[in-house]
Amino acid sequence: MRLVRILSATTVLAAAIGSAQAGGFSRGTADTDILYEDGNFNMRAGAIIVVPTQKFSKSVNPALVGTDYLDTYVIPSGAVKIKMTDNLSCAGTYTDVYGAASTYASPFGPALKLSEKFTVTEFGATCAVFMNMGKGRLAVLGGAFLEKFNYDFVGGGGKLDVGLTSSAVGWRAGVAYEIPDIAFRTELMYRSGTTHDASGSGNLTVAPGVSIPVPAAGDGELPQSVELKVQSGIAPGWLAFGSVRWTDWSVNETLNLNVTGVGTSQNQYYWRDGWTITGGVGHAFTDNVSGLVSLQWDRGVSTGYDFRTDKWLLAAGVSMKDSLGGELRLGGAVSYLASAEATKGIEAGNAVDSGWAGILSANYKVKW
Repeated sequence: MRLVRILSATTVLAAAIGSAQAGGFSRGTADTDILYEDGNFNMRAGAIIVVPTQKFSKSVNPALVGTDYLDTYVIPSGAVKIKMTDNLSCAGTYTDVYGAASTYASPFGPALKLSEKFTVTEFGATCAVFMNMGKGRLAVLGGAFLEKFNYDFVGGGGKLDVGLTSSAVGWRAGVAYEIPDIAFRTELMYRSGTTHDASGSGNLTVAPGVSIPVPAAGDGELPQSVELKVQSGIAPGWLAFGSVRWTDWSVNETLNLNVTGVGTSQNQYYWRDGWTITGGVGHAFTDNVSGLVSLQWDRGVSTGYDFRTDKWLLAAGVSMKDSLGGELRLGGAVSYLASAEATKGIEAGNAVDSGWAGILSANYKVKW
């Protein structure tokens, strides 16, 4: 039984790596899996580093051809679980759930962008109520989260620098059934969407060395999602796992930026819904060491307005328990980004070659 529990823990690593390169603006997911783990007090913290590269193959600005536009980013993650009773556990979680970051070697698009970045940080609280049922136990999960949105934009060929912030509240709910002795668990989890009406300010350069402050505002929608995850022991020391996630990215039509005295800039997306499918196997080598390998496919959300097309991700990881009672998890992955061309809207006439992303992940858990 101990082997399958050790092995089951490695699926958390696969989920974290996979979310880092899922579709749309997806980055991290709240580590609610900690609710299922043994211990009266559990704490896990870590980070994922993603290094993507994708170059322009065609552009209305010839200076961009052959240049990379994707920035490296880091996804932090933290979770703390407290076992209230034998039938109730609650966890606080922290991660960056959405984000995007691009830097252009030469002005891009009608807004003459030089860089555009945003992150959505989630602070969540989720509880699980457990009830014995058959050979295992049923879990009902529910909680809420606060999102913090931060946006930075440099456009106008460098003459306009804008920063916006906002916050929004959402909720999650789910149901799960698990049989710990065979590492079986199936979970269905819903996460609500949010609306952000951001405000802030910018600096507009009106003459060399002279800039004036300008009010700014923006708005956009972030999607709801539903994910089904299943895992089970399939042989002594072996486990299979998989997941299917639907994300309502079709709500993401535009990102609107309004700068007083300058006008309105709009990113056009008009995405379709996203589907992410993951499958993998894990093996417990010893009581203290286990590993996994997984493959993920993400259906691109682009409908011709931008470059968010299909992705494939191959990941591997290892989990190691130490003599102090802690657990270190290390992982790595490579992601293939399909080529894309914008054929509609304000970015029409631009295209990118296929690209790659390298991913490294590390986290450490302690429990009492």
